[in-house]
Amino acid sequence: MKFKLLMFAAAAVAALGIGSSAMARSVKVGIAATPIPPYQAPDASGKFTGWEIEILEAICQDQKLECELVPTTFSALIPELTGGKIDLIMSAMSITDKRLEVIDFSDKYAATKRSVVGQKGVAVEVTPEGLAGKTIGVLQASTDERYVKKYFPKATVKSYPAQDEANQDLIAGRIDVTQSDEVFLLNFLKGAGAECCEVKGRISRSDDLEIFGPGSGVGVRKTDPDLKEMVNKAIKNIRENGKYGEISNKYFDFDIYE
Repeated sequence: MKFKLLMFAAAAVAALGIGSSAMARSVKVGIAATPIPPYQAPDASGKFTGWEIEILEAICQDQKLECELVPTTFSALIPELTGGKIDLIMSAMSITDKRLEVIDFSDKYAATKRSVVGQKGVAVEVTPEGLAGKTIGVLQASTDERYVKKYFPKATVKSYPAQDEANQDLIAGRIDVTQSDEVFLLNFLKGAGAECCEVKGRISRSDDLEIFGPGSGVGVRKTDPDLKEMVNKAIKNIRENGKYGEISNKYFDFDIYE
């Protein structure tokens, strides 16, 4: 696998040299620019690595696509897809009815719970009453933002362009809790948040399927059904041939698909 960094305007674009055929379709894949380990994160050289990056590589290799990574803010991913700046979104984005009004999605490639994390030694109940008067940090334009606004109406919701910024504010005590993808937050608790923070509660997708949807999918324009079909074929193939499991077992000790 060969990586290189390209610059377009102010955004860094990491090119994945996937598929060498001259007939291969070139595809720009939007991801969140800020680190969301273990899904993806840039190393010191700017190379993106992580579980989603490896799954994306497998998808592109399976369908012989020439894929480039286009890092941007999470909230800009859908506008850039509909505006033609990118062709796919792969950034732990949940398949929801609200998003399906604007874009289409592949079949799911993951399904994770949500966690609420707060300071150690501070009693917090993850209920409307327990979070009343508290400040909850969430990612802008995320399902978590919709959920906390709906279910914790007496809390103050502070939205961030990157989840890592919410995590840093939690460490600093500027917010009381943050809600996000459980895998990402558990990774945070093994690293920067190990000393300060702990899980206060968990939220299942089934608590509100309208908001959370069945899982994460690859975002695609409604006007590009052929590309959607290719991605769906690739997800099916790598699930069946063992590649999905091989990659996932390097990162997780549980089934991230279910």
